[in-house]
Amino acid sequence: MDHRRSRHRDRSDRRASAGGTGRGRTSAPHLQDRFGPEYDRTVESARNRHAAEEELLEREKAHDELELRPLSDAARSRFTTEWEDVQRRFVDDPETAATQAERIVRRVMTELGYPTDDADSTHLADSISVEHPGVVDRYRNGCESLETRSGSNEDRTEALRRAMVDFRSVFETLLETEPQLTSHSR
Repeated sequence: MDHRRSRHRDRSDRRASAGGTGRGRTSAPHLQDRFGPEYDRTVESARNRHAAEEELLEREKAHDELELRPLSDAARSRFTTEWEDVQRRFVDDPETAATQAERIVRRVMTELGYPTDDADSTHLADSISVEHPGVVDRYRNGCESLETRSGSNEDRTEALRRAMVDFRSVFETLLETEPQLTSHSR
């Protein structure tokens, strides 16, 4: 059977089993279960619930097309060493360390198969929200803290510290979990 047809049928089956038909009304219970707090955030920021659910379904569709792959032990070890170096650098140069921390998270995403070329932080957050809804806000918050430029030097250092903590949470989650391999990526 054609993989695209199979994935389409799987999504239709999920919608039907959650009370939707695959047309018109979407599957709020399925989406709420899968996205957790990201579902609520998306509904809150969208013009209405239907638009939010359509956006989440589009994210699922895009995720199904990704060719995700697990990290090799060598890559996991290399990234861990890089992360430890960045954390040590924070004391002497928090700005550079926090920027490098975000870059390491991006490189891990690339290694896993997420599209990171020319992607802004919003697009990257959307990409990981399907599989990692529990830490997507941490990625967003880390990026926001990294971009915060107002206030005193102490305020800036605190924003960078928060960015490091948030990026570490995302980093650890990405390193410890294996991506859900879709039929497209097998």
